[in-house]
Amino acid sequence: MTNITKNEISSDEVRPFSTKALMFETFACTMAVMAFAALAGPIARVIGLEAWQIGAAMTVAGLAWVLMARFWGRLSDKRGRRPIILFGLCGFVISYTSLALFIDFSMKTAMVPTLAFIGLVVGRGVAGIFYAAVPATSAALVADHVPPKQRTAAMAGIGAASAAGMVIGPGFVGLIGAYSLSIPLYITAILPVIALLLLWRVLPKVEQHSKPDVHSVRLSDVRLRRPVAVAFVAAFSVAIAQITVGFFILDRLQLDTSAAARSAGIALAVVGVALIAAQVAVQKLAWQPQRLILFGGLIAALGFIVAYFSLSSLILWVGYGLAGFGMGWIYPSLSALAANSVESHEQGAAAGTVSAAQGLGIVTGPIVGTAIYGLDYGLPFALIAAMLIIAAIWRSPK
Repeated sequence: MTNITKNEISSDEVRPFSTKALMFETFACTMAVMAFAALAGPIARVIGLEAWQIGAAMTVAGLAWVLMARFWGRLSDKRGRRPIILFGLCGFVISYTSLALFIDFSMKTAMVPTLAFIGLVVGRGVAGIFYAAVPATSAALVADHVPPKQRTAAMAGIGAASAAGMVIGPGFVGLIGAYSLSIPLYITAILPVIALLLLWRVLPKVEQHSKPDVHSVRLSDVRLRRPVAVAFVAAFSVAIAQITVGFFILDRLQLDTSAAARSAGIALAVVGVALIAAQVAVQKLAWQPQRLILFGGLIAALGFIVAYFSLSSLILWVGYGLAGFGMGWIYPSLSALAANSVESHEQGAAAGTVSAAQGLGIVTGPIVGTAIYGLDYGLPFALIAAMLIIAAIWRSPK
C-alpha cells in the first residue's frame, strides 16, 4: 500500500472512508435495472417485439458485463478507483437515460419493430459496458480502505442495498407502471444521477492502493479459483431460480396465469427480504468468508431442495426464502475472499475477475435452466442445489 502522509493531502481530502455512498449507488442502479426488467414484457407488447427479442437484449447486457468487468477492474489498478467508477457511472447514466428516451419514443410512434429491437440491443449493450466498471471498482475500493477482517461486513452492507433495490424496484414499477410505462424509467434514471454527484463529492481523491507491477492477475490464478467458482455458481443459481419460478408454478402447482404471476412475485420478494436479513446478520457476525460460504451454500441448497419438493405456493416461498438467506451470506463473502487472496495492487483485477464470473453465470443460467426444465419441472432446482453443495464444501488447492 502506498504510504501517504497528512501533509501531502489537503484538508478537504482527509475524511474517513464510508461505504454509504457506494450503498446508495448500488441501490440506485439496482432499482434502474429492476425497473427495466419488470417493464420489459409490457414494453415489448406495446412496441411489437417478441419474447426472444427481449431475451436477446438482456443477454447482450450480460455479455457486455462479462467482457468488460475484468478490463475496468485492471484499469482501476492502473488509473485509480475514483476516475474509473465515476467514468463508468457517468456512461451508465447517459446510456440508461438515452435508452429510456428511445423506449418512450418507440412506444409513442409507429416505429418499425426491427429498428426498435436494434435500438434496444444497442442501448442495453452500451449500458452494460459502462456499468461493468461500477461493481468491480466498488469492490476494489472497499478492499483498499477496509481491513481484511471487516471486509465481509462492509460488502454485506453494499449487498443489502442491492437487495433493497431488488425488492423496492418491482414494487415501485407495479404502482406506477399501471399508469405509465415511461415514467418509472425516467424516475429510476434520476437516481443514478444523484449517486454520481454523491460519489463525485465523497470518493477519496487520493488513491490508497499500490500501483500494479508487471505480474498481473491471470484468469487462471490459483488464488482466485474458489471465489471465481463460487461467484459463478451463485449467479448461475439465482438466474435459474428467477427464470424458472413462473413456469414451475404454472406447471407443477397448476395455478392459473394471474395467480401464478402473483405467486412468482411473492417468491422473488421473499428472496429480496431474506437477502437483506442475511446481509444485516453478516454485519453482526464475526465469521470469516470461508465459514460464511460453507453455511450459506448449504442453507441455499436446502432452500432449493425444499422448492424442488414443493406442492404449494407457501412451501415454495419457504424454499425461496431459505435460498435467499443463504445467498445473502455467499455474495459478500466471495468478494471479501477474493480481496483477501491477492495483494493491494491486484484488487481491481481480482474484483473484475469475480464480477466477470458472476456475469457469466447470469448469462448461462437462463439458457441451461430452460433447456433442462423440459426434462423435469424440478430439475433446475436439483441442479443448482447440487452445485451449491459442491461449491460450499470444495476447497481449491493452495
